[in-house]
This record gives sequence, structure tokens and C-alpha cells, in this order.
Amino acid sequence: MTIYIALLRGINVGGHHKIKMADLKSLLETMGLQKVKTYIQSGNVLFESDEEEKQLIQRMEGEIGKTFGFPVPVVLRTAEEFEQIIRDCPFSTDTLKEGESVQIAFLADTPSEEGINQLSSYKSQMDEFMIKGKEMYLFFRQSILDSKLATQLPKLGVPVTVRNWKTVMKLAAMARDMPQ
Repeated sequence: MTIYIALLRGINVGGHHKIKMADLKSLLETMGLQKVKTYIQSGNVLFESDEEEKQLIQRMEGEIGKTFGFPVPVVLRTAEEFEQIIRDCPFSTDTLKEGESVQIAFLADTPSEEGINQLSSYKSQMDEFMIKGKEMYLFFRQSILDSKLATQLPKLGVPVTVRNWKTVMKLAAMARDMPQ
């Protein structure tokens, strides 16, 4: 069985597209996913499955849309991929000053060169990024809420969902703690 981490995009943000984590957990269990655990209300789910990634994404997006009445993009990574994502982070996360943050944008697919080039004009002294495969590492010297770069992520042309470093580390720890 593979341990997966599912990152749901755009739920429980600003009072829109509300999904209770208990309801989401129950739905995923009825789909046959094993050892389902959720973390905070922003749509982070760990589970085990023998299914392939693409099939899982299609089934999850279909069932979530049918059950809750709105589309929810799902980005999946294995626990092993999550560990590699953490190792690959180009920014120091243990010496952040007040207001600074490291975030990871999880992309549903590899972005085009055109999309990356469009984002490059938004790099600044306040915001930096590096893309490796289907992850975009973001370093903000001020709040992500004030970032021009963060608002331009749709220019990558692929579905994207962002998690802060603390959440990434917690999800990786939860995956490590899952019984084998």
C-alpha cells in the first residue's frame, strides 16, 4: 500500500466551498481508501491505497464534486515524494525572521516555460521562487497576503494549491507515523 497525501484546493476559504473534515474523511473511506486522516480545515488528507495516482485523482475529484456540489481540484503526492520535496527546499526554514515565510505551491502538473517566464517578472526583493518539477518553492519576506507573486500563480497554467512550511512538515510527520 502506498501512503498518499492529498491536498484539496480552495475549500473552506473565506466561508466558500465548505467541507467538514469528518464528512470528507467519511466519503474517502466509503471510496475504499484506508487509514484516512485529515489535518486542519484547509483540505489535507493522508491515506493508503493501491490505486494509481491518476485514477485516484479522478475518482476523488468526481466523488467530492458529486457529494459536495462543487468542483475541488485534488493534488496528490506520495509520502516518499513529500520527503524529497522537503529535502529539495532551497530556502532556509530555520532562520526565518518575523514576517518571513516559506511556502510550497503544489502543482497538478509540470508548468510550461511560458508560464514560468510570466511569473519571473514578479520576482522581487520581497518574493523569490524556485520551481523543481511539480513543486514551486516560495520565499516571502512579508506576508503571502501582500505578495504580487502569490496572486499570479494561475499564470502557471496548471492547478496549484499552496501550503505553508509548518503544514508541510506536519503532513510529512503524520505520514511517517502511519502504521505500516
